[in-house]
Amino acid sequence: MGVTIHDVAARAGVSVATASRAMSGQRGVRAENRDKVLAAARELDYEPNVVAASLRSRTTHTIGMVVPRIANPFFATLVESIEKRLHDGQRSLLLANSHYEPEVEQRQVRALLDRRVDALILIPCHRERSGEVLATAAARIPVIQLDLRVDGFASSWVGVDNEAGVWQVVRHLTERGAKRLVFVGAQPTDSAAQARLDGYRRAAGDGDDVLLGDFSKEWGQQAAKLLLQRGDLPDGIVCGNDTIALGVLGELASNDVRVPQDVLVAGFDDIPYAELSRPALTTVRQPQEQIAAEAVRILDARLADDAAAPRSTAITPELIVRAST
Repeated sequence: MGVTIHDVAARAGVSVATASRAMSGQRGVRAENRDKVLAAARELDYEPNVVAASLRSRTTHTIGMVVPRIANPFFATLVESIEKRLHDGQRSLLLANSHYEPEVEQRQVRALLDRRVDALILIPCHRERSGEVLATAAARIPVIQLDLRVDGFASSWVGVDNEAGVWQVVRHLTERGAKRLVFVGAQPTDSAAQARLDGYRRAAGDGDDVLLGDFSKEWGQQAAKLLLQRGDLPDGIVCGNDTIALGVLGELASNDVRVPQDVLVAGFDDIPYAELSRPALTTVRQPQEQIAAEAVRILDARLADDAAAPRSTAITPELIVRAST
């Protein structure tokens, strides 16, 4: 048999109850006894039974998180920020990918619930169809929506003011002399796609010139081809995210279109590749560290008080001007 908590208690000269409280970090243990228990555990190479501990405390110290596409650099960086915040609080993150498919998202959430996660951070892949699984999870554990959200669902949410971000881009391009703009975005199946499209139409006034696909580099390339086929490029291209913008920049460069001399191009998110593109991409920066910190803070409040009211936090993003405009 392996080393047990009884062995640790005997080595430290304390009761099993005291050793157990000391190992789990509970209060009510004198500092002298805590030090003895921890030293004994190190000497005996004691590995606590995490499963048994979680059954006793009714907590697993794990948080579940489901994202639409981990390959998206924005989501990947956001996950890293969340994980760091949780690690600082001695908790682990269990991550799952929905691939922008509500059915997959539902299976992933149920799998996390079966693993008894203490709470769920969900970036819902659909502004309507993700509602069912969100309600299922919220009935069992604290849930917070991050970045994206389900229409009309009353749970806590943290993200950016997407409309304000697009408005900053449109104002910047018009100040740079652009009179004819085109918006290249994604079909509004998620809340960010809808909000950025709405923001563009409100900011541009006559914002009817839109091309909608998905949040991918391939769609950006295809959209640029469509614009080139028109034979008369707009003065500026407002892209729904940086990945689309990178595809647009690549296709324009392949056709000897100069950016920003011939057309201005801007994105949204400020993923790590945005600054490295040629030319460097003007974009809207989402403050991911701030988003992560606020999300974990709200989650902690909800875990501490089951009756805590849901709250929504929309953070104003920042326009980052680079060479593409």
